[in-house]
Amino acid sequence: MSSVPLNAGAPSPASAGPLATLKALRGRLPAWLPWFVGRLLSGIGVVLVISFIVFGATQALPSDPARIILGPEAPEHTVDTLRRQLGLDRPLVLQYADWAQQVLSGNLGRSIDSSVPVGELMAGRFANSLTLTLAVAAVAFPLALVLGIFMALRRDSLADRAVLSSVVLFKAVPGFVIGICLVMIFSTSVFSILPAASLLDPSLPAWRQPQYLVLPTATLALSVATYLLRLVRASMIEAMDSEYVTAARLRGVPERRIIWRHAVPNALIPAIQGVAMTFRVLFGGAVLAEVIFSYPGIGNTLNAAIEMRDLPLIQGIVLVITVGVVVINLAADLITVLLTPRLRTATRIRARSPGLRNAASLWRTGKSWRVSV
Repeated sequence: MSSVPLNAGAPSPASAGPLATLKALRGRLPAWLPWFVGRLLSGIGVVLVISFIVFGATQALPSDPARIILGPEAPEHTVDTLRRQLGLDRPLVLQYADWAQQVLSGNLGRSIDSSVPVGELMAGRFANSLTLTLAVAAVAFPLALVLGIFMALRRDSLADRAVLSSVVLFKAVPGFVIGICLVMIFSTSVFSILPAASLLDPSLPAWRQPQYLVLPTATLALSVATYLLRLVRASMIEAMDSEYVTAARLRGVPERRIIWRHAVPNALIPAIQGVAMTFRVLFGGAVLAEVIFSYPGIGNTLNAAIEMRDLPLIQGIVLVITVGVVVINLAADLITVLLTPRLRTATRIRARSPGLRNAASLWRTGKSWRVSV
């Protein structure tokens, strides 16, 4: 009598198929990883779409790169020859494909105005803008955090109303007015202690010339800190009024521990998207402050490139800014998911940004596992 193996009816690992292998592999991966991969792919798609739109828009500008290179006195047949050599007579899709291939190889082209490689021209200006961005973040973020928590813990008090009124005032005043007022106070006959124009020495990095960073940093910090301050205050008030804080008080947990171990960490989760939005604005080049103070940053460079119709420089700057904004969005969404337990362990998060409102709502109520914007 022949014996039948106990596992004769079970499929062998080799015959389980790729679907079972994929399910087993997915069970070992973090629950948020498929969402992250989807967000990464969608970010790459956004970069491609925006790069094509910007490339087409710059080609539609009323300017001829061949004429700009040769000058207004060049014969028309010479301009036509150069246009054919540059491939400007080819269809737009083919021109974009050639440009994208050069970008992937690390070549952003040459500036029409200065004949300098675009990457080399952008490197120093991006370094200046990054220095200014970090300086603004070092001032605005701690200021908004401290004052926001202070106002939430003393809401409706005289100090809260005074700070909130000042915030509304700074929010209503345009940024260029703040910059001009700072110049009038600190760079004219009133005090005259800071330079009115940020004439950086190109041989030195911007952080080694702090006297030129003070006024642009103060202007941008006063402009962006108001939004973050109100966001932190609202999130902190909501956290202090939540059920888990009430339950902690009923258990006799000390108030200081409730504030710093429970309320503050949870209040900062919605503020992450606000910080990311601030970084997006600053990374894109604070054109307003850079123009007012003649700061040699990427925003000022982009403004000059548009005036000169320097197409390769415009395309390169916008492409790098787009990539930077996508990376900032992806980082902010990932931090939000990792800091929110319900999002971190969810299995049906769509491959799109959770967003501040949806992430905060899901985190508070837990009514749905599905996140979308």
